[in-house]
Amino acid sequence: MTSAEAAESTARSYYDSEDADNFYSRVWGGEDIHIGLYRTPDEEIAAASRRTVAKMAEVAGIGSGTRVLDLGAGYGGAARQLAKRFGAAVHCLNLSPVENDRNARLTTEQGLEELVTVATGTFEDVPVEDASVDVVWSQDAFLHSGAREKVLDEVVRVLRPGGQVVFTDPMAVDGLDQSSIQPILDRIQLSTMATPGFYTDGLAARGMTAVTFHDHAEQLPTHYRRVREELVAREQELAAAISDTYIANMKAGLQHWVDGGTAGKLTWGIVHAVRG
Repeated sequence: MTSAEAAESTARSYYDSEDADNFYSRVWGGEDIHIGLYRTPDEEIAAASRRTVAKMAEVAGIGSGTRVLDLGAGYGGAARQLAKRFGAAVHCLNLSPVENDRNARLTTEQGLEELVTVATGTFEDVPVEDASVDVVWSQDAFLHSGAREKVLDEVVRVLRPGGQVVFTDPMAVDGLDQSSIQPILDRIQLSTMATPGFYTDGLAARGMTAVTFHDHAEQLPTHYRRVREELVAREQELAAAISDTYIANMKAGLQHWVDGGTAGKLTWGIVHAVRG
């Protein structure tokens, strides 16, 4: 098994577990399980997460009829927001059948199945035609890849000339000795994290233009702290749906992200580029 295949298997097994599904759907923000842009440290997680989607849509200029490919779409909250608020047509690609089933159900319940489609697959081998997409979108998913160079290849391949990529990802800061974040690497079961320079340099080397990293590093520890607070506050209630072992491991794991972000070892933000 290659490193990319191993990373894919690990991510799928993790997100398909009943514990993970209950945690992310109940604690992390419901439909949108990504890092938020917080106005205050105690803001509701879901509201901050929706703000991230709105900001990314603004950066990419998404509007009515924009063809969006959402890589690692999770429960599809961003896709439905883009469809409802902006009239975009969004194709969700995600490796977790459990998450995809919830995505499809919520999409149908909200009457958005004509604008939002859902498929199972990976972002290292995207089942989409060359130059067929206006915007490639992703939120906090690429860190799970064991073949990030291939991910960038696929992003560029599917974009039409003039198309845009906009994504977020938790990253190590450039130049960091990543052995200092070993607990986080162990958590995602990979040997490295990407850095802003990896993404911006990689996109530029593939002919992308106007490559920009919008740095929102302070939001990473804010978000993970906020999620941990919510988990701790609701621990007794959640015990009926989530195992004690999972809760204990998640509290420890979330604290590692908070500590890494607070220490300036991790960053997060919006990467944007245009295909020339």
